[in-house]
Order: sequence, then C-alpha cells, then structure tokens
Amino acid sequence: MIELKTPEEIEAMRPAGRLVKSVLDALVDAAEVGTNLLQLDALAHDMIRRAGGTSCYIDYHPSFGAMPFGKVLCTSVNDAVLHGLPHDYRLRDGDLLSLDFAVEVDGWVGDAARSFVVGTPDPQDLRLIDTTERALAAAIDIARPGKKIGDISAAIGALARDEGYTVNSQFGGHGVGRTMHGEPHVANDGRPGRGIPLRPGLVIAIEPWFMAGTDEILTDPDGWTLRSTDGSRGAHSEHTIAITDGDPIVLTAG
Repeated sequence: MIELKTPEEIEAMRPAGRLVKSVLDALVDAAEVGTNLLQLDALAHDMIRRAGGTSCYIDYHPSFGAMPFGKVLCTSVNDAVLHGLPHDYRLRDGDLLSLDFAVEVDGWVGDAARSFVVGTPDPQDLRLIDTTERALAAAIDIARPGKKIGDISAAIGALARDEGYTVNSQFGGHGVGRTMHGEPHVANDGRPGRGIPLRPGLVIAIEPWFMAGTDEILTDPDGWTLRSTDGSRGAHSEHTIAITDGDPIVLTAG
C-alpha cells in the first residue's frame, strides 16, 4: 500500500534525513587506507546512539537475507556492489567503497548511499561513480507531479546506457516512511509514462547502482553481500526525496 505524507509529516522526516547525511559525511572522512570496515560500522552505531536514533539494518531480515543483518551499515568494496556486510577488512589504496545507511528518528526513516574511492583513484572508477550520481540527479529532477514512476526509471536507465553500462533490475529504489522499505518499487530502468503517477506526499528512495562490466550478481557466502559475477566494480548513489507541488525535497541532503 502506498501512503502519501502530509506536509507536516514530510517536515517530521527531516531529522532522520539530516542524521543520515551527517553519518555518511563522517564515514567518508574516516575511510582512509588502513581503516577497518568494522571501525566504520562502529562509528555509525555510535552516532545513531548519540542522536537517539534506531538502526534500520541491525535486525533487518528480508526473504533474500540469510539471517538478520546484524550491523548498522552496508559497506560494499570493489566488486561487492550492494548489501556489503561489514567484516574484518582494512581498506586498501584504490578501493571503491559504497556506503548505504538508513536510520529511524522519532518514527521516521531516512535512507541514502554514497560511493567514493579510498586513496588513489582509477579514472574508470570515478566515471562509474559519476554516472550513478548524474543518474540520481536526473531522476530527482524529473520527480514532479504529472510524471510517473516509469519516468524516473527511464531517466536512470537511459543515462546508464549512454555511458555504456547495463542495468540490473533486481534491486532498486522504494517507498520510505515509517519503515525503510515500502511501496512503490522504483526500478533503475523502465519505460516513460508507465507506472503510478507521482503525487505530492509520495516519499521514495531513488538509488541508481551500476556495475562496470555486467548486470549479473551473485551472493557471497555471508548470505548478504552481492557481487558482480565478472569481478567488475560497482557504484551506488541514493537519496530519500519527497514529491511536492513544486520542486522535490531531498530529505537526505541535509
């Protein structure tokens, strides 16, 4: 069921969005060559606790997860492209790291993701990251009344193909509100003019993620981490946005 938020409820979602941004900012600053992924998870956990928030991940156990996630942060490194389970790994020079983070504050959820290179970047990695960021910006720009969910999906897919990337459609964006994942599903490819109409009060997470060489994924033995089947790297960008009568509000932009 799709729930539309009142303007007052959208305002009430801003603290969660601000916390998501502040945590991701701190994690990007902390992620250096030699930093352990478990350190990043611990930092995020501490910031949640100090802010009085609640993790959306630690007890999360959907049908595709082998067990409750058990951590508060997704850390996907290089060919790990989504749902990376933090583990005892120290970041190396040139690693492409994607961080995905969601938190609840006062009963409302914010969800966002960011990708970046630790240390010395490979230009191809920067191009991949930039493509996800531009796809996200294009999708947000089109997210206005009079458009449909398919217009968002089509904008993402078209930009990916223009840059020579294929798109995996198994995982994408979603509704956000009192829970992290709700209706509607927001695919990363689709046909314009299709799907539900965008109406004021609709709050969704839009999250383009692309892999450099394939659109196929496999699951790690940890039961969570998704990797590209060919070992190519992935990047992921995400914001939680609210549809309004005018410009969309990017709740996780601060």
